[in-house]
Amino acid sequence: MEEKEVRRVVETYSDMILRISYSYLQHTFDAEDICQTVLLKIISCNRSFDTSEHEKAWIIRTTINACHDLRKSAFFKNTVGFDAVSEKEATELPVSDLLDEIKKLPVNYRMSIYLHYYEGYSVKEIAKIMGKSALAVSKYLSRGRKELRKSLCEDEAYGVKAGELYE
Repeated sequence: MEEKEVRRVVETYSDMILRISYSYLQHTFDAEDICQTVLLKIISCNRSFDTSEHEKAWIIRTTINACHDLRKSAFFKNTVGFDAVSEKEATELPVSDLLDEIKKLPVNYRMSIYLHYYEGYSVKEIAKIMGKSALAVSKYLSRGRKELRKSLCEDEAYGVKAGELYE
C-alpha cells in the first residue's frame, strides 16, 4: 500500500476505530491497541473494496471482531487497565449524561445505538456488520432506547417524568 493511501486510511478511520473499541472495551489503552491492530491489518492485507461504504463496514466489523478476541483472551480477563494511572487519555466522545448512560448499556445495545446514531447506519447495515439478524438489531435499539429513557427520566435533573415522553 502506498504512503498516500496509508495516510488516507489512518486519517479517515483512526478516530472511528478508537471510539468503537473504547465504547466496546471501556479502556483507553486497549482501544489504542485495537486501533493499531486494525490499521495494521488493513494496511498489510492489500484488500480492495468496491466502495468507501464497503471499506468502512469492513473496518467496523474487523474492529468489533478484534474487540471480541481481546475480551475472550486470558490476558484481558486477568489484567487491570492502566486508565486509572494514565495522564493522557485517548480522544473520547464528549462528556454528557446521555453518553454516560449509553456506556452503561449491555454491549449489543451500546454498539447498535452507537452505529445507528453516531455512524448513521441503518438496521440492515448494522445487522450485517454485527453478524446478527435485522430483527435482533431492532430489538437491541428498542430495548437500548427504553433503558436510556428509563434511566434518564429517573434523573430529576431532567425534570421530566417517564409518562411525559409519550405525550
